[in-house]
Amino acid sequence: MSLVASLLDKGVSHLKKAGIERARAEARILLAYALGVSQEELIAESVTPNPQSMMRFEALLSRRMAREPMAYIIGYREFWSLPFAVGPGVLVPRPESETLIEEALKSFPERNAPLDVLDLGVGSGCLLLSFLHERPQANGIGVDASREALSFAGENTYELGLSQRVALQHGSWTDEVSDVFDVIFSNPPYIAVGEIAGLEPEICYEPIAALSGGSDGFDAYRQLAPILGPRLKPGGRIFLEIGIGQAERISAVFAAAGLATVHLANDLAGIPRCLVLERSRY
Repeated sequence: MSLVASLLDKGVSHLKKAGIERARAEARILLAYALGVSQEELIAESVTPNPQSMMRFEALLSRRMAREPMAYIIGYREFWSLPFAVGPGVLVPRPESETLIEEALKSFPERNAPLDVLDLGVGSGCLLLSFLHERPQANGIGVDASREALSFAGENTYELGLSQRVALQHGSWTDEVSDVFDVIFSNPPYIAVGEIAGLEPEICYEPIAALSGGSDGFDAYRQLAPILGPRLKPGGRIFLEIGIGQAERISAVFAAAGLATVHLANDLAGIPRCLVLERSRY
């Protein structure tokens, strides 16, 4: 057995013992990262590990066995087929959040439309920047209360070549925003605080402010409901991420603020994930 294969098998064994479901896939990612090669090069065994790279692999395995998110370990997460730098202090982008991008692109299908976009709680920038990547004439503002998150959003804005079309602002969700927008994104914290401890161990590494929605999970929605309508242009729409089983109650909260649910979109797992809202017509 080659040294690469031996290291990979060792990694798989350790990760399985730590309860990692995709142990082989993750061991391969970590070994390739430790060796500084692509996974294709790793599979082809076109590299010979040296003592330094083997020590790096051991250190990476230890972090993952402690259930640190893979994205924090390797420093990025793919979202909408784009690489987003992430690390401690910013929420790791989830595949289910791509549902918001899909719905926004459907609602505004003209590629070169000169849209104004707002992302409240911009985090890594995955929603705002993915949408602007698809709509080259759109401009956006991202707001976040976390300077750490804004640092990652700024790095991702630069790396994706979008600096000329993006403004990032530090503050609460609308303190610094007085304009109106065609598209508003928000993925607010929506987990009830009492449920967080029972979630997967990786969650404890992520910023609590980006996860906890208060005692019932709805605090952020109650704050957003009265302030989003005035930020919408005529014909504008809001794309709001929600948690499992929250759709009916959140729709009611926004309806009371004059915002109607025009569509409820499921993610790839069939879970209602995105509320599409617009001003009520009455």
